[in-house]
Parts: sequence; C-alpha cells; structure tokens
Amino acid sequence: MSYKALYRVWRPQLLEDVVGQEHITKTLQNALVQQKFSHAYLFSGPRGTGKTSAAKIVAKAINCKHAPVREPCNECYACRGIADGSVVDVVEIDAASNNGVDEIRYIRDNVMAAPRDVRYKVYIIDEVHMLSTGAFNALLKTLEEPPKHAIFILATTEPHKIPLTIISRCQRFDFKRITTRDLVARMTYIVEEQGWNVEDEALHLIARSAEGGMRDALSLLDQAISYAEDKVKADDVLAVTGTVSQQFLTKVVHSLKEKETASAVEAADTLIQEGKDPLQFMEDLIYYFRDMLLYKTAPTLDEVLDRVTVDESFKELAQTAELSWLYDVINQLNEYHQEMKWASHPKIFLEMAFITICHTVAEVESASANELSALKKKIEQLEKEVTEWRQAGPPVQKAEANESTLQTRKASREHTSHKVASGLAGTSKIQTVLEEATKKELQLVANHWPDIMKQVKQESVPAHAWLSDAKPVVSNGSTVLLAFQNEMHRNMVDTKFRSLVQDALTTVCQKPLQPLTILSGEWEKIKEEYKKKQQPAEEHTSLEHQGNDPVVDEAVKLVGPELVEIKEK
Repeated sequence: MSYKALYRVWRPQLLEDVVGQEHITKTLQNALVQQKFSHAYLFSGPRGTGKTSAAKIVAKAINCKHAPVREPCNECYACRGIADGSVVDVVEIDAASNNGVDEIRYIRDNVMAAPRDVRYKVYIIDEVHMLSTGAFNALLKTLEEPPKHAIFILATTEPHKIPLTIISRCQRFDFKRITTRDLVARMTYIVEEQGWNVEDEALHLIARSAEGGMRDALSLLDQAISYAEDKVKADDVLAVTGTVSQQFLTKVVHSLKEKETASAVEAADTLIQEGKDPLQFMEDLIYYFRDMLLYKTAPTLDEVLDRVTVDESFKELAQTAELSWLYDVINQLNEYHQEMKWASHPKIFLEMAFITICHTVAEVESASANELSALKKKIEQLEKEVTEWRQAGPPVQKAEANESTLQTRKASREHTSHKVASGLAGTSKIQTVLEEATKKELQLVANHWPDIMKQVKQESVPAHAWLSDAKPVVSNGSTVLLAFQNEMHRNMVDTKFRSLVQDALTTVCQKPLQPLTILSGEWEKIKEEYKKKQQPAEEHTSLEHQGNDPVVDEAVKLVGPELVEIKEK
C-alpha cells in the first residue's frame, strides 16, 4: 500500500519543525551542540504534541555523522537508518503492549553491549506509564547505573502514574497543547506545499476540533480532503467532525437569551435530525458561552478564545448579555452535560437544559421586577411618613414615640408573664408527679425503655435519634418524666414527636402513659429541692424516736446521729 497518512508524511524531521514547543526544542538544540545531553529524558504532555517525533529527532542528532549538531542532517547513513528503522541500536518500544518485566529485563541485559551501527544506543519507550510495577523496578536499576553509550527517552501522556524514583533520574520536558494559531499556520503551510484549496474558516474549524493536537488536526485535514470535491469548505469540515457552525451556535444562544423556548427546542431537534452528536454540541455551546464571558471581561485577549471567531453577531450578543446570566447558564449547561454522559436519551436532557434556561431566566427577571415594585412602594410609604412627620412637628413625634414605647413594653410584659406562667405550670406538674411517684413505676418504664426506643425507631428514625438523648427519671403511673441533655432534642420531641413517644410508652408498658420533658440540669435542681423539703420531716421522726427509745439513745451516743437509721417493725 503506497498511501501514507498525512500526519506520517509531515511528521517533523527537525526539532524546529516541532510546532508550539519552542521552550523544549531550543533547550535540546543547545544540549546537542554542546554535547551536554542526559542519559535519560522524560517527555510528557497531551497526545499529538510531538513527544515521539522529538525523541526520534534527538536519536538521529546524537548519532549523526556530523555530530555535534543542532539538527540531524537526515542524509547520512545513521539518520536515514534511524528514520526507516534499519538501525538496530535505536529501539522504539510501546509500553502499552510490552509492559512486563521480561521486556525490560531484555533491555537491561542487552544495554551493556556496545552499539553495532552507531555511537549511541537509544531506547524510546512510548506510553511508559503503562509499565507494571515490576517492570519499573527492573528499569530503575538500569537508569541508576547506565552505560555511557546508552540513552533512554521515556514518553507519556500521564506522568503522574510514573514512580517518583524514575522521574527523579530523568530530565523532564513538559509538552503543551498547541495553540489554534500555530495549528492553523502549520496546516496552511502543508496545504500550500500540497497544492490543495482549503478555506481559512475550514482550517480554523479543524484546529478547534483538534484540541491542541497536531496529529489530530492533520488526520481531520486528511479526512476533509478526501470528503470534499474540489475545495474544502467549512461545511465539509462540519460534516466530517460532527460539529455545528458558529452561526448555528449564535442562533441557539440568541434564542436562550431572548427566552424563545420554541426556537431553542426546534434547534435541538434539527441537530439530532442531521445526525450531530448532542454531547459534542453541548460541549461546543459551553465553550461558546465561556468565550463570550472572556470576551466580555477581557476583550483584548483574542488568543485565549477557544471555539469562537469574533464577528458582529458574537460582539452584539456579548455586549447585551449580563455577567450573572452567563455564570448561571454555564453552570446549568455543565450540570446537564454531566447527566447526558450517562443518559440513554441525551436529546431529552438537551431539550430540558434549553427549557430550564429559558424559564429560569424568565422567573428571575419576574422576581426582580416584583422586588423592584415592592421596593418602590416602600420608598413611597417612607417618603409619605417623613412628610407627615415634618408637618406634625416634634411634639407629635415624641408622643407617638412614647405611645409606641409603652405598647412595646406592655407587649413585652405580657410575653414575659405568659412565659413565667407556662414555666410555673410545668414545674407544678413535675412537683405533682414527684409526690405521687413510686420506685416501682419508674422501674417498669426503665426496664422497658429499650423496647420503647425500638418501637419509636420502627415508626420514625429521626424521632429515635432525637429521643436517644433522654432517659426516664421518675414516674407516677400516669406520667413519665424524661430528662434531656440537650434543649434542641427536648424541643423536637415536645413539638414534633410527642404523640409518637406517648403511643410507644402506652403500647410497650401496656398502660396509658404521658411523657413530660425536662432538661437534666433543671431536673437536678428540682430533685435537690424536693429532698431538702423531705429531710426535716425525717429528722423530726428520728428525734422523736431518740427520746422514746433508750436503745436508740445509746446508739446515738456511741456512733453519732448521722449513722443511725431507724426502721419501723
């Protein structure tokens, strides 16, 4: 087969041909001419940015007949042999399919032998991050003590997967995405050399779809050349890449901005009917809004725009769009884009996104209008009151102020009185429960408390969580006093789950029981006060017994009244 893909035909043969990586090519050129090249290099960066091409160029340059040189001559035996693969001392390995320990051990065993055809053995390991842990360990020993005639060049798109022990032994060069301007310039040069007729807009569309990769750009150009008849037009590129034109995107954005739901949904339907990918369209739309946001905030930075050519329609949209609206739309589109990735019918999510944006914006504007109207009414009312105040004079103002103050104080007193009365009523009820309480009734509730909690949990898990802070402290057979550590827990049980707790108490204990709540700190105070009230009666009974019983009197004399306990027979 004589045909070769365009990216293979135009693969860089010199370091200066590696587009968009001047920070790397200049460093390598200086190292080559000064013969200060390292024994190991790590080339990392996105796909199609020139990593493998630069590795082969370096291999040719260090073995060139005219070395030391900045660039290989591509004419001598070594340069031509490395280019066509006939020189066995330059080995290119794909780690994706040769990632085992055995392959690396083979390199380690053969690297010590002197090169046969050229001065340096060069091992180019592509996608090196795919090597297994054992393979990395086997490679590490060779990188630690390499022979003078061996050079390793590792290439990867995912450097974070490479062990740090490997990275630290290499000179690292990070290849960056190629800018749209550089991609278009390189393709323009190739098109002119090939004698093809391609529109400038078509080249920009290809560069936009390539996403910073020269290999992707040349592959798309090759495909567009095959698709077109005589001249490659923008429509040909759109058909090949599955994207939509900027005019179509502008139409959709205009519909969203003007809240024309029918027009936006119709555009989504047209997109699907033409066989376009809704996910790709959503991504293009997000980048369109992103470019609009950047253009609106930094209009002089044209080179940072990824997907848009600044024309009159774009300028008009950018000038009239609000920044807050752009922020909201980008966030909403991004959320729906994530949903579309896993959806069986992404078209539905695309339509939902358009409908949501149109209606959300309408509601926000309506709400803003209502707020503005309400604010105007308040201002008018305030102006009216100020006018009345000025006409009435200070005495009236003072009297009104005094009357308002008196009313406020009266309301405050009533609120305080109500609160005190409520608290007194609660305390009184607790006192009643204490006077009627028995140890037997409390023991009944305490023994069944785990079952009561279980019953509550079956009815409501949140209620169980709030009630877990409480414990029964006293019961008189009809009411159970529950002491809470936290006031929020107590309030939630009192206001929201009281009936549920009461049902659980009645069901488990098999008798009607009502819950009464209190904080643990308050309970301790009430309990101590109740004990003090009961203590004088007990002491009086003890003194009566002391005067009537000589045995008790003798016991008090021997051990003191504190240790004497009198039990009735």
